[in-house]
Amino acid sequence: MSDFTDLVDLASERLGGAVLSATDEFFAPKENLLKPGAAIFLPGKYIDTGKWMDGWETRRHRAPDHDWCLIRLGAPGIIRGIVVDTAHFKGNFPEKCSLEASADLETWTEILPPSPLVGDARNLFAIDDPYRYTHLRLHIYPDGGVARLRVHGEVVPETLGDFVDLAAVENGASVVEASDMFFGSRHNLIFPGRSTGMHDGWETRRSRGEHEDWCVIELAAQGEIKRVEVDTLHFKGNFPECCELETEGGVEILRRTPLRAHSLHVFEKELLLTAPSRVRFRIFPDGGVSRLRIWGLPTEEGRAAHRLRLVNAWTPRVAFAKFLHCCRSSRWAHEMLAARPFSSWREIEETAAAVWKNSSREEILEAFAAHPKIGDHKGAGEQAQVKTAPEATLEELSRLNREYEARFGYIYIVCATGKSAEEMLALLRKRLENHPEEEIVMAAEEQRLITQLRLRKIGS
Repeated sequence: MSDFTDLVDLASERLGGAVLSATDEFFAPKENLLKPGAAIFLPGKYIDTGKWMDGWETRRHRAPDHDWCLIRLGAPGIIRGIVVDTAHFKGNFPEKCSLEASADLETWTEILPPSPLVGDARNLFAIDDPYRYTHLRLHIYPDGGVARLRVHGEVVPETLGDFVDLAAVENGASVVEASDMFFGSRHNLIFPGRSTGMHDGWETRRSRGEHEDWCVIELAAQGEIKRVEVDTLHFKGNFPECCELETEGGVEILRRTPLRAHSLHVFEKELLLTAPSRVRFRIFPDGGVSRLRIWGLPTEEGRAAHRLRLVNAWTPRVAFAKFLHCCRSSRWAHEMLAARPFSSWREIEETAAAVWKNSSREEILEAFAAHPKIGDHKGAGEQAQVKTAPEATLEELSRLNREYEARFGYIYIVCATGKSAEEMLALLRKRLENHPEEEIVMAAEEQRLITQLRLRKIGS
């Protein structure tokens, strides 16, 4: 990406971005930083504190003190660059700025060191950091005013639901290309909520003669498309005559279909079932569309791609905690962390199995110790089917659990997902007959299966 400003603004108010706090906002409030649109200047407007300014402006003080504000991103993601806009701040702009990022509000990483600013200008800074963040701290040195902050990057959602809008920016979709966007940005097409006006949609210039406009959408995940919504809200004299949807390879999803002005069009029966990862939306001959929704079911391949991206984008601290949740062996979690970035989901599972295979007895027992005893948690998580077990079965599980622990020195480990209490009890009786050396191998294999299942639940 040669120009990071072509990417979505992760801090956009329209996505839920907000400035949560600031050390000072004497002259102008912190909320102005993320306002949509360019800053304005009103020459004769003054307020009690001084000249009215459309931005965030702090009172004067001197180094070593400086000001900063805390920002929650509207959409967590990988930051590729920021724009610190000092529009109209000519004699009162900060000398420098820096940026810290966090994924947990505990560990902060400086992703932009103190860097000089120019007054009354858009100051662009490329960011080279591969991790997914949720919050930022913008520092200004020593004080002054910033009109707008834009944080451009790629959305990486924590979860992907079962039936989702595959084209929603908040789910990780992006409009990667458009034939024209003279009157309205292509990004508007997949933003949350309905449009607030013609400015809040994708609109192309007028054409003459035979013509079509188009845009290409990278879906949040490969998915089976079940419903398409094309919204021309606010476009009354400038809506397209018709539209068409196809895979990027040209396979038809929605054949050329007439559109109405200022209306929400819903298509279900008209769709030809496909499971693409990219689509091309075509409008004829030109005009404006406020929103496009593409609802569907992510495929297993699509979910695996989402999990892979999420795992590679976690900060080291978050990644270690997530891996440790899958398997409570500290060495296993550290080695999984060190193995990133992974090239495929298959590589993740193969690495997880290989690292576990080389575990010592102490590391195996460390992982075992984090598990609840089978039958102790009625209906909880992986033991959900225990919920319906008779009391007598649970009592027998408890008794044999104690016998197992006395015989082998650790709790009974079994991959409980999908197994009834009766099935787990039968396995327990059988495994009590094993030799200790045979049993720890069997228990370690159950832990491998548990770890694999937990890895596959990432992002769900």
